[in-house]
Amino acid sequence: MSSRLEGKVALVTGVSHDGQVGQAVAKALAANGAMLAISARTASNVEARAKELREAGARVLAQAASLTDENQVRQLVERVLSEYKRIDILVNLAGGLTRYKPAVEHTLEDWTTELNNNLLSAFLTSRAVFSAMKEAGGGVILNFARAGLPQANMVAYNCAKAGVEALTRTLALEGRDAGIRVNAVAPGLVDTASNIAAMKPKDLKRWVKREDIAEAVVFLASPAAAGITGQIIAVTGWGI
Repeated sequence: MSSRLEGKVALVTGVSHDGQVGQAVAKALAANGAMLAISARTASNVEARAKELREAGARVLAQAASLTDENQVRQLVERVLSEYKRIDILVNLAGGLTRYKPAVEHTLEDWTTELNNNLLSAFLTSRAVFSAMKEAGGGVILNFARAGLPQANMVAYNCAKAGVEALTRTLALEGRDAGIRVNAVAPGLVDTASNIAAMKPKDLKRWVKREDIAEAVVFLASPAAAGITGQIIAVTGWGI
């Protein structure tokens, strides 16, 4: 087991289904020595991922939470702090593309849901850990943006991820004097189980691997990235 993150506490949101990025990120952080707290909306999913991680030797706290609910975010962070006494790393993975249709067909509910799941969740969770990181003398927040130009039929998602970039850079400015580094990973097309099932690609040569995304997260969370903050890091594999 690597020790790049030995003794660090990492809270990772969006650790839900098998074969997804959250699962890979949590495994990589644990393999590099981090103690974990993982969260997702559905308790059975987050408990299944926690069981896998514990069987591999990781220390894991699991809690279901809706990260668009201010009270549930507060309760999640309070529980992690109660268990571990600190949060060194926050990985905001919760979210994703759920509304795919022309902009003029987006309802207000479509717009609000997509922005809340991707942007509001990252804001609420980042805000909730900020004071604890400041009191501890620093920390790392990693958001998830998207690589490339906006695409059609994804107006709410595109705007949400643009907001994530602005959130990342703003928090980096506000956290620099407190030693809080804030960056975003911007993946290309990732070989998640859901993407493969939906798109049925003939080959995956130009898709970025889940494990590559996870390694980028580990690097950005580690002391090796001490000089990097306020950046959007594209991780696109061979799909450049």
